[in-house]
Amino acid sequence: MPTLTVEGKGLFQVPAGKRLVNALVDECGSDQLHACGGVARCTTCRVEFVAGEPAAMTQAEKDVLAAKGITTPGVRLSCQIACNADMTVRVISRLEGSGRKDCGHRPVDEIQPPPAWV
Repeated sequence: MPTLTVEGKGLFQVPAGKRLVNALVDECGSDQLHACGGVARCTTCRVEFVAGEPAAMTQAEKDVLAAKGITTPGVRLSCQIACNADMTVRVISRLEGSGRKDCGHRPVDEIQPPPAWV
């Protein structure tokens, strides 16, 4: 099981292959936003990688980050990442302070849309 380290929260064991957005909520107890339901449309599920950033990216993630003008190194969409190795992240898009009524409806277990890796 990969170790997910969340700055300010601790270290957590997560099931291999689990979507990062769901691991942040389920295993880490984070109030990570995911307003679009984890389909790479809204960018509310952004995290910043401190270590262990995956090299692969889905085309959907690449496209939405470019469309929103997000170019900060290490900032990625947690809905488009599977926990397949140890990683350390900073949660930068949380319900607390967002003014939203909730985090969004739960993303399904599989990465959506079906990933085309780039």
